[in-house]
Amino acid sequence: MSFFSSTRDIPEVRAVPRHVAMIMDGNGRWAKKRFLPRVAGHKRGLETVRVMVKACIERGIDYLTLFAFSSENWRRPPEEVSFLMRLFLTALQAEVDKLHENGVRLRVIGDLSRFDPQTVALIRSGEALTAGNTKLTLTIAANYGGRWDILQAANAMALQHPEKLGCWTEEDLAEHLAMAYAPEPDLFIRTGGEQRVSNFLLWQLAYAELYFTDCLWPEFDGAALDQAIVSYRSRERRFGRTSEQLISQEEANGDV
Repeated sequence: MSFFSSTRDIPEVRAVPRHVAMIMDGNGRWAKKRFLPRVAGHKRGLETVRVMVKACIERGIDYLTLFAFSSENWRRPPEEVSFLMRLFLTALQAEVDKLHENGVRLRVIGDLSRFDPQTVALIRSGEALTAGNTKLTLTIAANYGGRWDILQAANAMALQHPEKLGCWTEEDLAEHLAMAYAPEPDLFIRTGGEQRVSNFLLWQLAYAELYFTDCLWPEFDGAALDQAIVSYRSRERRFGRTSEQLISQEEANGDV
């Protein structure tokens, strides 16, 4: 379990982010531009997921978290929701063994109560199969919402520590968050041109660097990821400190 908090601790700043979180936006628009049904965009988007997993491993990124299906996506047309559910199930059936062969650990976060038993069983078996892998931790957020995450963690915290009512700490809550096993994201990427976090990892993105690109998800590739990393490297990650403090620290560490 990871109880690190960027609002309390100062993380190590690396040239390559340790944890990248992504909202994969633009599948439908990619398909529309090509006079294809929206579902064709979602199929193509799955190919991009494979590309990103490989690209993250090659670049030394340890954690990749993808927003596959939000708790608000149930509002989409029923036929699209049904297709997304089938695509998710098919991907689980087809990809887990490949992930395992490539040393990738799979985790799925979100409220799984709305998924059918077969899908939940595949999720759990995939997580168990890949639990010992260390090349990359791939987290898929499915039926996930940041507010849901904080609320379920608060409820679990209250049940575990009722005696601390009024005195709960970040650590008490953090151990119950859906991603308690991972460090907070260093870099958040959203494709498709929109510039919002859309209820994704609201707690965990407190000090993430935000990167928005007009590139549609099916077109996002290793070169596009490199552009995001270049932008990330250009940021001054102060975590509440001044620029002068950073310079003094770098001088003390011999980095300048």
